[in-house]
This record gives sequence, structure tokens and C-alpha cells, in this order.
Amino acid sequence: MNFDKIELDVHTHTIASGHAYSTLQEMAMAASEKGLKLLGITEHAPGIPGTCDPLYFRNHHVVPRRMYGVELLLGSEINILDGEGNLDMDDRLMASLDIRIAGIHSLCYKWGTKDENTTGMIKAISHPLVNIISHPGDGTAELEFEPIVMAAKEHHTLLEINNSSLRPIRKKLSARDNNLEILRLCKRYEVPVILGSDAHISFDIANYEYLPPLLNETEFPDSLIVNDSVERFKSYLRLPV
Repeated sequence: MNFDKIELDVHTHTIASGHAYSTLQEMAMAASEKGLKLLGITEHAPGIPGTCDPLYFRNHHVVPRRMYGVELLLGSEINILDGEGNLDMDDRLMASLDIRIAGIHSLCYKWGTKDENTTGMIKAISHPLVNIISHPGDGTAELEFEPIVMAAKEHHTLLEINNSSLRPIRKKLSARDNNLEILRLCKRYEVPVILGSDAHISFDIANYEYLPPLLNETEFPDSLIVNDSVERFKSYLRLPV
């Protein structure tokens, strides 16, 4: 993967999420300076303490969708709450967003068995409004990855390989092995993935420093990574061009 040709990073957070450190305009400017064509701003949904009120998402219409030469997608990282696949944002509000990520976070997840957790994630994958599953390999919940990969292929939902989860300070001990397993399965079944910075400060936009060793170890094909083409990314997710 030629990381100099990265065109997009769509999993990032601003101060609106409550525990991030840059403004929306600072994030857009940093993305421009890094040569990105597309930036996703995906604030945490209400299940995360301290994040923005739903009114924040309803007011997205005031924000220009292009800043400093960078196209913006304004959305949310929505929480999968349980093994039933319940989400903490209603469909009407989700439908108003440019992009929708769903993921499991320990602050608001009701743990189940491995099978229950897997079922919940598959239900989120199959939700017609969900575009991306954030950090499925971070180890927050025990999961069976093969059915998740197959569901992602069926529903054209992208699985994220999350850089932040691999930071040693995060102490997510199973994240490396889990992400290797996801990559191997996606390679076997020819399922595209998206690399995610999960940036909570502007300096981390498009920071994928922990991912090359995993991509190299699995000999993961560049053709299955969507970050180097805005057109391919939008086409796969059936987003407006």
C-alpha cells in the first residue's frame, strides 16, 4: 500500500465528541495540508458520555461540505448496544447524516456470549443505513469474525482496520491478532476494508502508522483497500458522487 496516495480518512472526531481536541475547521485544514480529498467527521452518538446532543447532528445543514479544498462527510460513530444489534440513534436522524459508522464501545455495551455479540454486530452490518463497522477487531467484545466478514460482503458494509486500537497505550491485547484474522478472511473472500485513523486530534488524521506491518504480514492486496480512491469508496458504499 502506497500511503502517499491515500485520498480519504472518514473516521475522525472533533471537540464536539467531548474527549477530542480539535475543531471541525482545524480538522479540515489538517486534512488539506495532508493532501486528502475527503474527510469524514463522525462524532460519537449519545451513548458515549460527554458527546454532543442530537441537535448537533440535526444542524449539520449549516456546515459547508467543502473546506480548504477537502470534501467533508458529516456523520456519526453510532453505538451498537447489545446482542440484538440495537443502536443508540434512531433511523430518522441516521438517515440525515452523510455517513454512518457503527461500533462497540465498552462505555455503553451490554456484553453477551461470543455468539450473541457476533449476532448483534451482524445485525448492525445488515442495517440499511450503516456504512462502516468501526474497530471490529479491537477486542472490546469477543466475536466470531468469519460470519462478520461474510455479512459485510453481502451488505456492502466496510470493516475498519483501526490504527488507534493498535497503539500500545490502549492496551488492547487481542487487537493485533484479531485484525490479522480479519485481514486474512477479507483477503480469502475478497472483501474490501477501510483503514481508519480514529483521529481525536488534527495531527492524527490519516495516521495509519501501526497498520503496514499487518498489511505486509497478510500480503493484503491494495485492490481491497478503499482509502486510495474516493470514487471507489463512494461506489462501494453507494454514496452520492
